Amino acid sequence: MIPEKRIVHLKKLLQHLELEVADFEQISRALTHPSFILENEGKEGLEIVNNQRLEFLGDAVVDLLVGEYLFHQFPQYPEGVLTKMRAALVCEATLANAARRYNLGEYLLVGKGEKLCGGNERTSNLADAWEALMAAIYLELGLEEVRRIMIKAIAPEIDRVRKGHFGDYKTQLQEFAQQSPDAKIEYKIISEDGPDHAKNFTARVIVNETTQADGIGKTKKEAEQNAACQALIKLGQIEQ
Repeated sequence: MIPEKRIVHLKKLLQHLELEVADFEQISRALTHPSFILENEGKEGLEIVNNQRLEFLGDAVVDLLVGEYLFHQFPQYPEGVLTKMRAALVCEATLANAARRYNLGEYLLVGKGEKLCGGNERTSNLADAWEALMAAIYLELGLEEVRRIMIKAIAPEIDRVRKGHFGDYKTQLQEFAQQSPDAKIEYKIISEDGPDHAKNFTARVIVNETTQADGIGKTKKEAEQNAACQALIKLGQIEQ
């Protein structure tokens, strides 16, 4: 059973999303980080299921809707270009930005330790929560509502893609850094976790021996691209 206080809080989010649901269970679950479960499982009145299963479904839903949008909006582009555009729009950084536009971190339940480390605003947590939320909305209200919210939420990134800025943040960072003749960019994989079939890699980008940003991805290449994207945001080269 979801506490009434939690429902009242979630209603504010749904109002922002211009949505109404009869059952708040899926929405609350989508915004419940695994760390919260570890600290609170078994306590009376608290939701005890994390958002990982919903994230799994949301990944497919987001991928479908963004692919469909690009297919119809850019009939002049071949499959290879559309694939790069979609990768730029469903990456961790873009989805986290979508979450921030709706202040999703404010509604995300995380453990105390995770919260102290900034877990409510961590890019990876926000991206996962966004995918989980899209799955919850899909299950409750159908694909059309998800389509409306998803495309609106990533409109700034769609605009950049429309202008040709997509697919290779590493190259963009390299071009920016090379404004200084002696610039040196280095990427390091600093951690990996998860089972062999579903690993997450964390990459760190270092510019001129100064750490700029970290990024998480399902492959080392994706993690490096996300790290470069976060560095470009930090450096003011692309909008958050």
